[in-house]
Amino acid sequence: MNPTRILIAEDHATIREGLKLLINSQSDMEVVGEAGDGLSAQQLAQELNPDLIVMDVSMPQVNGLQATTELARQQPGVKVLILTRHSDSGYLQQLLAAGAAGYVLKQSPPEELLRAIRSVAAGSNYLDPQVTGQLLQGYSGRSATALVAGLEPLSEREQEVLRLIAWGYSNKEIAVRLKLSVKTIEAHKANSLRKLGLSSRIDIVRFALLQGWLKET
Repeated sequence: MNPTRILIAEDHATIREGLKLLINSQSDMEVVGEAGDGLSAQQLAQELNPDLIVMDVSMPQVNGLQATTELARQQPGVKVLILTRHSDSGYLQQLLAAGAAGYVLKQSPPEELLRAIRSVAAGSNYLDPQVTGQLLQGYSGRSATALVAGLEPLSEREQEVLRLIAWGYSNKEIAVRLKLSVKTIEAHKANSLRKLGLSSRIDIVRFALLQGWLKET
């Protein structure tokens, strides 16, 4: 099995070197490039076509949010894992909306980053346990059962589609996986959002967290 090819985007050279040593110590992953700012990260991503980018948020020229947004448009097959000190929900929600597949805090143990890399590389979304509570604040402690109480239930297929969206799959990838057309997947997604009263990818991830879907890989 080929190792996951990783590009590191981090403006502090010492942190970059530490990340490179940690990642390269794992047999199932390797660092194929390093960038000190978001613009360089975009350019190297085009040249190297990595499987995954470990992306800092606060960088010169082009920050991590801008770079993630542009990468999602230009290279949707490249997954972005955010590694940052920022734990507030504002950063988290903006980056998820921009297309980031994972969010890990720099202050978390190294094992958390490795776990996140493997999860995102396998096609799932990953959120650092320290920030999942903030993402759920919009539900004010309501349980998943309470969230859907009194609403039209989802069909098995709609649940399946919503789960895959929460894990980070695109409509096209879900269509291939389920052997359905992209239009059918879009219809199931639209029906699910209508039934649950949701409106965005962030809402889907929140719902998935409440359901416990993101604990699965």
